[in-house]
Amino acid sequence: MANLKVDVEPAEAGFDADRLKRVDAHFDRYVENGRLPGWLAVVSRHGRIVHLGRGGHSDVEAGTPVETDTLWRIFSMTKPITSVAAMILAEEGLLELDDPISQWLPEFASPRVFVKGSALKPYTEPATEPIRVWHLLTHTAGLTYGFHHGHPVDAIYRKAGFEWGTPPGADLASCCEQWASLPLLFQPGAEWNYSIATDVLGRVVEVVSGQSLDEFFASRIFSPLGMTDTGFVASSVSRLASLYVPDPASGRAVRNEAFGRLGTSRPDCLSGGGGLVSSAADYWRFTEMLLRGGELDGVRLLSPRTVSLMASNHLPGHVDLEEYGRPLFAEMPFDGHGFGLGFSVLEDPVKARTLSSAGEFAWGGAASTAFWVDPDEDVTVGFYTQLLPSSTYRLRSQLRQLVYQALVD
Repeated sequence: MANLKVDVEPAEAGFDADRLKRVDAHFDRYVENGRLPGWLAVVSRHGRIVHLGRGGHSDVEAGTPVETDTLWRIFSMTKPITSVAAMILAEEGLLELDDPISQWLPEFASPRVFVKGSALKPYTEPATEPIRVWHLLTHTAGLTYGFHHGHPVDAIYRKAGFEWGTPPGADLASCCEQWASLPLLFQPGAEWNYSIATDVLGRVVEVVSGQSLDEFFASRIFSPLGMTDTGFVASSVSRLASLYVPDPASGRAVRNEAFGRLGTSRPDCLSGGGGLVSSAADYWRFTEMLLRGGELDGVRLLSPRTVSLMASNHLPGHVDLEEYGRPLFAEMPFDGHGFGLGFSVLEDPVKARTLSSAGEFAWGGAASTAFWVDPDEDVTVGFYTQLLPSSTYRLRSQLRQLVYQALVD
């Protein structure tokens, strides 16, 4: 179990200690009025933790307080880990970003694209370009999520059993076969749409490496980095936080037993897009590895050039998602943000109306967890709670404001 503790005085790291207290006061108000069950925030600079705040409960009903070793379902914060896995294989020459994924997943050899019609009677045409590894990493493959409710293809996904999960008994291989049979929203590379692309990427990792996704993660990422509390099953179910949703009438967080079972046993489908459980300490080590150009404590997972490529905006012409993406849900705002290989990338802080730095790369999870890496200021930040969905409150933008108003050097 990785240790998590403050190891530098705020002033030594350029922070105002009194201003950092605003982080705790702000999120404690969410707990006091019942909108959040509990929370934990980690602020680090120059590789040292400058602030560690927590409040509320990991299990409200049991009265269990949030601890520094509480475990959290990180949902889509799994995506950057899967993206790193793919880039490890790329660095070994086992795949290239331009490779068609049908090279390993033949079911994707002849994708068809939705043109018109309805979910019940779609009209499709052949894809003019193969789905490539790069399309999966950048969410430009034409795939989607059933929970979007913005397009007939979303409804086709829901009918096939893909909305907030996968059909019972279906493993990752069979899910990919089903996804390959469904129409694409658009021609590969034509637009950006948040999707199951990273799940498909996880299957590519399995086939290329010859390992199951959990085995690859454990042997190539988690074990080398000392991430002993990260996996598709909680390392300790007693430390796993309960999951909550807002009550439609009162807004207070109420327990959700159905989603709360996630992480308590090995899932049928190893979701590289959203299946992991982790601790704040483990994920801090992951983000520090990224901040340091692929290396941490003498262990190198990626080269600095690879991390730099991943953290660059890959949208054509360096446009932001507002110009290139579909106006649907994603784990970050669209204005001023581009997208790299597995992360959002902040292009224009003014357009994004944020105090963060250009070049920040970040992502979040469905239960309102979030992280960002700011190479310009040598800062990493992680936030953990268990409230579905992440769009309930503006927790992430509020946290950025609170962190950067305290950075005074």
